[in-house]
This record gives sequence, C-alpha cells and structure tokens, in this order.
Amino acid sequence: MMNPMKLFSRLACVGLFGMAAASVQAETQVVMLGTGTPVPDADHSGPATAVVYNGQAYVFDIGPGAVRSAIIAAQKKGVEALYPTKIKHLFLTHLHSDHILDYPELASTYWWRRSDKISVWGPTGLNEMTQGYYAMVKRDTDLRVNSRSPIKDPTGYQYLTHEYAQGGWTVKDGDVTIEAFDIEHGKITPAFGYRITTPDKTIVISGDTSYSEKLVEMAKGADILVHEVICDEGLAGLSEGWQAYHSAAHTRSSVLGRIANETKPGLLVLTHVLHYGAPREKTLEEVKAVFNGNVVLAEDLDIY
Repeated sequence: MMNPMKLFSRLACVGLFGMAAASVQAETQVVMLGTGTPVPDADHSGPATAVVYNGQAYVFDIGPGAVRSAIIAAQKKGVEALYPTKIKHLFLTHLHSDHILDYPELASTYWWRRSDKISVWGPTGLNEMTQGYYAMVKRDTDLRVNSRSPIKDPTGYQYLTHEYAQGGWTVKDGDVTIEAFDIEHGKITPAFGYRITTPDKTIVISGDTSYSEKLVEMAKGADILVHEVICDEGLAGLSEGWQAYHSAAHTRSSVLGRIANETKPGLLVLTHVLHYGAPREKTLEEVKAVFNGNVVLAEDLDIY
C-alpha cells in the first residue's frame, strides 16, 4: 500500500499538472472582429483579427465596425481583453481604407478612462495618418480637457506609433512574439503579414496578398492560418481589368488551396472573402476542392 503522504504528493502533482495543462490549452484565442472587404456588407465588418493571450489582446487591422465587434466580444462573449480601453496593441497590415477606418474610433473611444496609450505598429504612412486623426479629434479633446472632467492624462487619446518601411521586424511582449514579414499586395508597398507565437499556439495572418513565398515560409506548420481569399467563380465574372488587378493583389481560392497544402495549417480560416456575383459559400467549396484539411469560412465574432 502506498504511503499516504506519497499518495497525496502524487495526486497534488497530477492535479497541478492537469490544471496547468488545461490553462495552457485554453489561453490563446483568435477572435474575428471583422471578416469583410471594401464591398459594403451588412453582415461583415471591415477586416480585423484579434489574438488574445493571458488577458492581453493583440489586434491586427481595424476596419470599419471592428470596435463595435470588440465591444460585443467583451460584453457578450466574455473576451474582456477586447473592451476598447483595455486594448494596448494594434498592428496594421497596410493602409487601405477597409483595414483602418476604425483607427480613430479605437483610440478615441472612452479615452479618458484609459490607463495606457495604445501602441501601434505598421507601414510607411502610419505617422501621417495618426496626425490626421489628431487633427480630426482636436476640438473634442480640447472640450473634454478644458471641462470639469477629472481627466488624469489629457493625452490619453494618442497612439504610440512605430512605423516601418519593410518587414523583418519583431515585437516581443512577455511570452508573445509577433513577427512582421513582407507580402505581395500588388503595388501596395510596404504591406505586412504577421506570425504570432504564444506558448500554446502559432497563428499567421496573411493581410491582403497574392501568392507569397515568404508567407508560405512563415506559415508552415502554423496552428491557425487566417488568410484572405477571392472566389474563382466570382473573379471570372469581372471585367478583364478587374481580373488583372485582383489576381495581382489577392489570392484566388484555388491558389489558397495550394498554399494550404504547402503549409499544412491545423486550421485554415478564410476571411476578407471577395466573392462578387458568386455565393460566399462557393469560396469555401473551391478551397476544399484543393485542400482536404480543416478549413472554415469565418464570420464576424467567430472565436477559434
């Protein structure tokens, strides 16, 4: 018969190990704040994806409607790290309007209750865009600061910006590492994709891109690959000019299937789905015709 003290010690170790393992498995979440495109769509906000780990949210792009989605995720889905005043990290893939129109809204929402400014990393043009945001809200901030509101930090609406002319840079925040890499978004340069590594997950976010060898390199073996896509059937219905543009700037569904076969992600998440005249679900069907792994068609507020 086992010594009672040894048995207790063994059970305690197993219990602690089990609790730790369960904690690690549950820690990292990917929240789709917006899965849309420049095409107006009542059901899909502009592109925005959040990686949440250990009570911190790392947000990638901030398209129109993304802040509203973040509030819903915080208040109705229990992802408290996405409440606007708690978000401290924002990364931009490029500065097309559908990816940045909630940039002013994120920083200015309830800014007088912030404990920390938001740090933002992104491509050339970030600083100029930020100064434009400051000009837009100048009257509002003057009114609030000069009222009787007990505002501790009158600069709380401001961003801490980090602008880069090319990829290859890395941000480390505790156990989280974010690596930026260059992607192929037509003539839009620089444009970045991101690889996020936490203790339990590796996530790659493509940004807007056509086939990219660098993305394939960075995405190999990722647990989750969040990738933009354009429907082959929808593309075929466009004019020759638009077909040429999209083929150079975005990833066709059949090509994405090939990318997935090369990278073998644990889960492929389709977002920024340009489908035009074809049903949105057709895009998923086309990817699955090439890739037989785990793939989903993302909707706003999906959590993985």
